[in-house]
Amino acid sequence: MAKIQMTTPLVEMDGDEMTRIIWQMIKDELICPYVDLKTEYYDLGLEHRNATDDQVTVDSAEATKRLGVAVKCATITPNAARMDEYDLKQMWKSPNGTIRALLDGTVFRTPITVAGIEPCVRNWVKPITIARHAYGDVYKNTELRVPGPGTVELVYTAADGTETRELVHEFDGPGIAQGMHNLDASIESFARSCFEYALDVKQDIWFATKDTISKKYDHRFKDIFQEIYDAEYAARFEEAGIEYFYTLIDDAVARVMKADGGFIWACKNYDGDVMSDMVSSAFGSLAMMTSVLVSPQGYYEYEAAHGTVQRHYYKHLKGEETSTNSVATIFAWSGALRKRGELDGLDDLVTFADKLERATLDTIEAGEMTGDLALITTLPNPVKLSTRDFILAIAKRLAA
Repeated sequence: MAKIQMTTPLVEMDGDEMTRIIWQMIKDELICPYVDLKTEYYDLGLEHRNATDDQVTVDSAEATKRLGVAVKCATITPNAARMDEYDLKQMWKSPNGTIRALLDGTVFRTPITVAGIEPCVRNWVKPITIARHAYGDVYKNTELRVPGPGTVELVYTAADGTETRELVHEFDGPGIAQGMHNLDASIESFARSCFEYALDVKQDIWFATKDTISKKYDHRFKDIFQEIYDAEYAARFEEAGIEYFYTLIDDAVARVMKADGGFIWACKNYDGDVMSDMVSSAFGSLAMMTSVLVSPQGYYEYEAAHGTVQRHYYKHLKGEETSTNSVATIFAWSGALRKRGELDGLDDLVTFADKLERATLDTIEAGEMTGDLALITTLPNPVKLSTRDFILAIAKRLAA
């Protein structure tokens, strides 16, 4: 059988530890037998990032701008222990953070639903996608330990030297304070990415802040979203038959718990960090969650929502059998191939991506799965497969 031909390469970002092992298995067993795979390869493994002073991460992001679609393996964000383990020159930043900043993108995380892995929230019958604004707020804050009585103020000094002051608190004893910021330009990019992605997947989008309490900070998010929607997207949403809905964050949480799913929930940075883990856990497993970075310019970078599975990697190095869930990584590849096919007008590549996902889900629904899913499935008598045997079981169904 002739392989499916690609016309434009994907940007391929390789990664670390157990997911790097899985990465090669997926290519060898599930993709290359059917697709004449064309990629522009970047090794984002920690050792190579260290050897290139992290320039390879920047290069991969620039390549994504040029080619439009990337697929990324999970990578290590080093801590002090990793500094010693890998003899690093410095504690390199998160590759995801670097790429996100360079692409000015928003992360959309969506649970992968499959029969036999039932959500904890019984009425959730369709996936809920979390869109997280991954800039600013508490993640770029400045914190202060207040040692005793005194005054904490916010001070803005304009370019001409003019000062604006706002009292934070008059302390009569020890305490704590923090300052947060955000940028109109970043919020605007967040809004456009959300609206474009909603149109792309044809789903309603919700957005929520606490503007009744945060009358300047959170209200600015609300205003920017509404202004951009009214000016650029209202007619397109009406034509697509989808809706933009704003409410307070506490009301959104209450509504989400009673909804049936099938929408995008846009969240500020901290809300998105928390709610994405809540949604993934409630749907079954973080290993069953896709992640796609979407820029307002239309660049897409697909990856799994989980990390490098360090514990399984150390077992693998000892020659011990592992049962590592590869579903989200498979869906990262299928998502990137589908988007590449859509952009290049390659219907057979889009169809292949659909078949790869279906073969993966059919394998689980047949009772063949990795150990993490075997522990939570409602299917009777599941068969726990090793890392490789699970991928080979998918390959068998894909071939059929």
